[in-house]
Amino acid sequence: MPAAISPEQNPTVLVVDDNPESRERLRSAFAEAGYRSLSADTSASALRLLRDDLCDLALLNFDLENGGAEALCKLLRAHPATSKIPIIALTADDNEGQRVALAAGADESLSRSASMAEVVSRANAHLRTAQREWALIGSNRELSFLADLGRGLLKALEPEQLVRRVAGATYEGTGAAMCAAFVKISDAREAGCIFDREGSAEDASSLEVDRLRDWLEPAAVSSLIADKSAFLIRDKTHDVEYAAPMKFGGRAKGAIIVAFDKREDCDETERRLIDAAAQQAALAAHISTLYQSARDVSTSLAAEVERRTAEVEAQRRFIEAIIDSLPLSLYAINRDYRVVAWNRNRELGELGIPRGFALGKNIFDVLTRQRRDLLQTEFAQVFESGQIERIEHETATANGEVKHWLISKIPMWIDPNGPVSHVITVGEDITARVEANRAVARAEKIAAIGRLAAGVVHEINNPLATIAACAEALESRVNDGEFKDSAAVDDLREYLGLIRTEAFRCKTITNGLLDFSRTRPAAHVPVSVGDIISSAVRLLAHQQRANNINFQIETADDLPLVSGDEGQLQQAIIALGTNAIDAMAVGGQLRIVSRKNGENVTVEVSDSGAGIPAENVAKIFEPFFTTKEVGKGTGLGLAVCYGILTEHGGSLDVQSTVGVGTTFTISLPAIVPQGEQD
Repeated sequence: MPAAISPEQNPTVLVVDDNPESRERLRSAFAEAGYRSLSADTSASALRLLRDDLCDLALLNFDLENGGAEALCKLLRAHPATSKIPIIALTADDNEGQRVALAAGADESLSRSASMAEVVSRANAHLRTAQREWALIGSNRELSFLADLGRGLLKALEPEQLVRRVAGATYEGTGAAMCAAFVKISDAREAGCIFDREGSAEDASSLEVDRLRDWLEPAAVSSLIADKSAFLIRDKTHDVEYAAPMKFGGRAKGAIIVAFDKREDCDETERRLIDAAAQQAALAAHISTLYQSARDVSTSLAAEVERRTAEVEAQRRFIEAIIDSLPLSLYAINRDYRVVAWNRNRELGELGIPRGFALGKNIFDVLTRQRRDLLQTEFAQVFESGQIERIEHETATANGEVKHWLISKIPMWIDPNGPVSHVITVGEDITARVEANRAVARAEKIAAIGRLAAGVVHEINNPLATIAACAEALESRVNDGEFKDSAAVDDLREYLGLIRTEAFRCKTITNGLLDFSRTRPAAHVPVSVGDIISSAVRLLAHQQRANNINFQIETADDLPLVSGDEGQLQQAIIALGTNAIDAMAVGGQLRIVSRKNGENVTVEVSDSGAGIPAENVAKIFEPFFTTKEVGKGTGLGLAVCYGILTEHGGSLDVQSTVGVGTTFTISLPAIVPQGEQD
C-alpha cells in the first residue's frame, strides 16, 4: 500500500531516468512543487530504493538505454506495496511508445518533450486522484467496520458478549497483534476479553487490571503508550499500545486496548477506528446495563436509522452524480456569498478550481481573476430581481486560444414564498457555436463580395485598359520627339509614367478581385501535398526578403494524396508563406509541417513574427483588410486562400499570440484508397 499523502507530509516521487540532466531537471521541478524525490538511473537501482523507502508517484523514462522500464512498470503493478501508486511514463512522440507504456500498467503517457510544468501538473492531478481514492477506501473501511460492529453490538445482550464482540471486531478491523476489551458493569462486576496473536478469545487474565482501573479513574483520554512498563496487556513482544476509553455521559465505563508490533502500524486511520469502536462500545455498554429490557425496540430503531441514513446518503450521491455529469461548469452560492456547490466540470481546464478549495469560501475569495464589483453587481441583481441573468464572456488561454462562454445566473428558492436563497451559476462553453456563426457570416460576406466583384471588375478593367493604352500612346509620341518643342515635355513624360504605373496597379487589384470571385474549375486530380510544399518553398526561398529567414520543412512519410488543383494549392501556400515572411521583418523561422490527421491532411505554416492582435483575428479573411503599409498589400491574399481551400472542401484556421508568432492550419480531405474504404 503506498504511503498516505497528507498535508503534513510532502509526497515522494520516484524518478527513473538514465539521463542525468533530465533526471536533475525533473527532480528540481518536483522539489519546487514541494515533492521529496527518489532518483535512479536503472530499474534495478529503483527497486533497491523501494526496498527501504516508499513513494507516492513513479515517473519512468520508457526510453532507457539499458531498457527495463516496461518490466519495472509491470513489477510495480504486481507488487502489493506499489500496485496502487500512480505511474507516469515519459515516451518518445510516437503512438507505439505510448501503447507499450499503457499496456505495461502506466496511468498516463507523456511526451519526453513535455514541459516540466505540464509533467508536475499531471503528477499533481494523479496524486489528487490517488488521495481521493485512498480517502474513499479509508472511509469505506471505517463505515464497513462501524456497520459490522454496530450490527454485532445490537446482539450483545450481556456484558460478556459485548467485550468479546468489541475485542474481536477491533482485532480483525485493525490487524493488530493483540486486542482487549474491558467493561466495568458495577463495583462488583467487571467483564474482559483478549484476542491473542493466534486470534483466539481468552479471558482477562493477561490484562493488568489494577493498572487499567487506575488509568480509567481520572478523566481518561485516548492514549498511545510506548513505555513498556506502562503496558496494559502482559506481552513481551509488542512495541506500542493504543488505549481508548469507553465513555458515556462523561464517565468511563471501560476501555479498548490494542497492541501493535510496530509503531507505524498504529497510524491515524487505525486510531480513528479504535476511537469509533470505543464510542460505539460505550453506548452498547450503557444500553446493555441499563436498558436490556428494551433491546428489541432499540434494535428496530437502529435498523431504521441505518436504512434511512443509507437512503439519504444514496440520494445525496445520486444528486451529486447528476450535477457532476452535466457538460457544464456549475456552482451555487447562498445569500452570504458562500460557495455551497461546485461540480466536477468547474474543476477542469485552465481556469478550473478544486472543489475542496472552493466549498465554504466566499465566492469573491475564490474567483479572484474577475472584478469583484462587477461580480457582486451581477449576483445582487439576481438576488433582488429573481430573474435569470445571461452574460457572454470571453477568455484567453495561456497559448492565446480564445474561449467564449455563456454565463447564466439562475435564482433558487428554498421557501417558495421567501426571498431568493441561492444563485446557481452555469457556464457553457459556446466557442464552437460562436466560431461557427462567425464562419457562416464570413462565408456569406465573402460570397457577397465575390458576387459584387464579379459584376464590377470587367466594367473597371475596360476603362483602365483605355487609360493605360492612351498613356502608352502619348509616351510613344513623347519619345518620338513630337512634343520636343514644349517646355513641359519632362513633366508630361513623368505624368504619363505615373498614369501608366497607377493604371497597371489598379489592374493588379482588379485581377486579384477577379481571381477571388472566379468560379473554380471542378476537375480536380490527385496531387501530392509534399510536392506542392517543396515547389512553393523553392519559390519563397528565392525572394530577396527571405534571405534572413530560416526555413524548416517537415513532411510525414505516410502523407496520402489529396484531390485538387496543384496550382491553386501552391498559390495558397505561397500566399501564407509570403505573409509569414512579411511578419518577420528582422528575420526568424518559417516552419511548414504536413501530416496525416485522421481522414485529413493538415499543413501548418508557422512564423516567429509579431503575431496578430486578438481584435484583428476575426477580420483577416475579409477582402481588402490588411495591416500592411499603403501600397504594400491589397488585403486579398488570405481571402483568396480561404476561397481556394473552401472550394477544395477544406478549411483554413489561425492561432496567433502577440510577440510569439502565428500559425495558419490548412486541412484538406485525403483520398482514401478503395481497399481501405471497404
